[in-house]
Amino acid sequence: MNADLHCHSLVSDGTLEPEALAARAKANGVALWALTDHDELGGQSRARAAAQAAGLPYLTGTEISVSFAGTTVHIVGLGVDADDPSLAAGLAATRGGREPRAREMAAALAKAGIAGAYEGALKFVTNPDLISRTHFARFLVESGVCSDTNEVFRRYLVEGKPGFVPHRWAQLGEAVGWIVGAGGLAVIAHPARYKFTPNEEYALFTEFKAHGGRGVEVVTGSHSAPEALRYADTAREFDLLASRGSDFHSPEESRIDLGGLPPLPAGLTPVWEALEARIHAPD
Repeated sequence: MNADLHCHSLVSDGTLEPEALAARAKANGVALWALTDHDELGGQSRARAAAQAAGLPYLTGTEISVSFAGTTVHIVGLGVDADDPSLAAGLAATRGGREPRAREMAAALAKAGIAGAYEGALKFVTNPDLISRTHFARFLVESGVCSDTNEVFRRYLVEGKPGFVPHRWAQLGEAVGWIVGAGGLAVIAHPARYKFTPNEEYALFTEFKAHGGRGVEVVTGSHSAPEALRYADTAREFDLLASRGSDFHSPEESRIDLGGLPPLPAGLTPVWEALEARIHAPD
């Protein structure tokens, strides 16, 4: 199935409205779609309505930032109840740390000779509670400091660079608990991005599963073909369901368009088989 279960709208750090994403997914041949904005459920009702109007099956979703082994890890929640109070409270608490971190980032960039970064980043933010590195990156591209957002991250916004500020997010067990408590299925997003040592990665997957996590993104926009095969093996090793999502943010910035991923490797059980009862069928 051409399922795309990871993307972002203007509600977090994407550039398109939920309705435009639904239309794009449908036009690109997506057969099952989920909007997974960072630490936010505010676009869910719009995304679901647009998907249903377009004849596109839909899963609710979110992507929660957690801290693990000194690294920010993302956990996607699929099929969650968007009105669950515990999940809503957890996401609100997670969002609460973004604004102070953003001001620290701006101060650090000012020391590196880039003034006005906080105000500049805010121009790209629909929801100020969700200001992120991506919004700073867009400001630095607009200002001519870098040619594209990838260059911004390499030069300024990763560990060891002038604008990097770590943030302590939710704990892994908390995030998985919120998702499971809301009737959803927890998935480790784009695991190849974290650059863990083998021992750290084994600990991540072991703890994730112990807390009730059930899936891993095998095919995603930032995974190479060898990485997809590697995490297919990881899914088998830990008896996890396999997910698939482009992590689409913008037509101008994203490596993979909605619906443009290769299929899952053979021999895996897709997450959507465990989520059939949670899928919102089109009208």
